[in-house]
Amino acid sequence: MPYPQAAPTGLGQIAQQAAQVLYQHRLVSTRQLHELITPHHTRTEYLRRQLHTLREAGMACAVGRRSNGQSELLWWLTEKGAQAVESVGLLPQRPYRMSPEAAMGPLQEHTLATVETGIAFVDHARQVGHECGPLDWSPETAHYYRDDSRPGEDLSLVPDAVLNYVHTDAKARQRTLLTFFIEVDRTQMTIARLAQKLHAYAAYHTFTPQASAGRGNRAPRRNQTAAWHSRYPAFPRLLLILTGASEERLARRIADLRSLASNDPALTTTPLRVGVTTLDQLREHGPFKPIFTPALGSANPLDAWLRAPLSAAA
Repeated sequence: MPYPQAAPTGLGQIAQQAAQVLYQHRLVSTRQLHELITPHHTRTEYLRRQLHTLREAGMACAVGRRSNGQSELLWWLTEKGAQAVESVGLLPQRPYRMSPEAAMGPLQEHTLATVETGIAFVDHARQVGHECGPLDWSPETAHYYRDDSRPGEDLSLVPDAVLNYVHTDAKARQRTLLTFFIEVDRTQMTIARLAQKLHAYAAYHTFTPQASAGRGNRAPRRNQTAAWHSRYPAFPRLLLILTGASEERLARRIADLRSLASNDPALTTTPLRVGVTTLDQLREHGPFKPIFTPALGSANPLDAWLRAPLSAAA
């Protein structure tokens, strides 16, 4: 993924790739950068040298933290580094800028967990010959909508990530682009708030903007096309990834979420495909094993397609 034009003096290809990943994902650990950019290297020394080159050039900063008894560095781009990436025009511009305070703040673990979720998809794609790379998910992209239960109020749905994945079936010679809404839950919010997030996705699914009234018309004309059609060929599957607690507690959380979802008319009347799993299961098995519990209907686990097995559908 090198820059398509001359890079700042002294930056190698790995440093350029690291700058792109840091720009896209805001805060990434050295280990995560290694898994995303240099997984073919058994050691991280070369990557570390390139990261320090970025820091010496004033393009990146790092802060240390301890995780599982080990210390590691977390990296982000400075304003200078962000401007260097933006000047190339390869990535959509993002107004967000990381700071030392934000890097050490309460959103640190959530940001890293979202990156870890993306890594699970990237690792699986590499193993099975699918396509999903370090830049194939975008964090916190706003989707504007209105909810009939809150009339007159403009709302914003902001998934933790929107992830694109090309699934390749070599036998059928078929390639399918799958798009996922990703929500990462570290058990920091109540189960009621998590259920409300599902409600927001159902509201966005059905939201149809109103077109301006024509001359002589008193009321605005209703556009019959849902807003999401302007962004996606099909409504993305919603995957909730749970982490931050024991498997037993996360299993109870899934059961509680299913109970609340089944009592929300907006969810039960909207063809929304929602699956819930844990980050540990995703990392261990990959997304295309039956690790996702549907938020609605049967509790039988499905893979990331979120469709019933052919034997069950027959």
